[in-house]
Amino acid sequence: MNRSTEWNDKLEGFDIDFIFLDQWTAQKSRFLAKGVSGEEYPVALARHSQIVDGDIIYYNPELRKAAVLRIELSPVLVIDLSGISRSAPEEIIRVSVELGHAIGNQHWPAVVKETKVYVPLTVDKKVMLSVMETHHIEGISFEFQTGIDVIPYLAPHEIRRLFGGAGHESHSHVHGDPGHVVGHEHAHTHTHADGTCHSHPHSGHHHDH
Repeated sequence: MNRSTEWNDKLEGFDIDFIFLDQWTAQKSRFLAKGVSGEEYPVALARHSQIVDGDIIYYNPELRKAAVLRIELSPVLVIDLSGISRSAPEEIIRVSVELGHAIGNQHWPAVVKETKVYVPLTVDKKVMLSVMETHHIEGISFEFQTGIDVIPYLAPHEIRRLFGGAGHESHSHVHGDPGHVVGHEHAHTHTHADGTCHSHPHSGHHHDH
C-alpha cells in the first residue's frame, strides 16, 4: 500500500480541523495556530526545518481527530522570455536589460529559471501589471500564477526567495502533546465536495511521542 493510500485510510471518517496560514506566519519557527474549529495548536519546529502545505500537525486515532495545515501562498508574476529565445544575441541582451531595469527600479526580488522570471507579489497586482504594461517590452509575455502552481518548477532556495520560507520542499518537525505527528511526515490533504479526504504524503518517517 503506497503512502497516499495509507494516509487516505488513516484519515477516513476523521474530524479534520483545517488551519489556514498566510506565508508570513508559515515561515515562523514557533507560533500558535488556530483551526477552523477555534481550537489552538502550539507549533514548534526543529532547527532548519519548515512547515509545508498539507502537513498534519495533530493526529489522534483514538479520538479520530486530525489537524492539517494549509498555506495560502501569494500569487507570482511569471514573465516569459521564450519568445525571444531564438532572436539575435543583441536582441536578447536588449530585452533582458530592459526587463532588469524595469524590475530593478521597483526593487522587486526575482528568480530566473530557464526562460522565465518569477517575481513575488510585493504590491497590488494591478500596480505590478501596470508597471509591466508601461514599459511595454516587446517579445515577452507575463501573467500572474498561483503560488501552488509555481512551486513544482522551483528549487528550495528559490521557493524561500519567493515566499519567505513557506515552500513545499522543506521538512517540518512539529512537537506537541501525545497524538501529534512528529517528523518528516508530509501529507498533502484535500477535502472533496463529498466530504472525503485525500492525502498525498511525502516520503519520510513518522514518530509518535
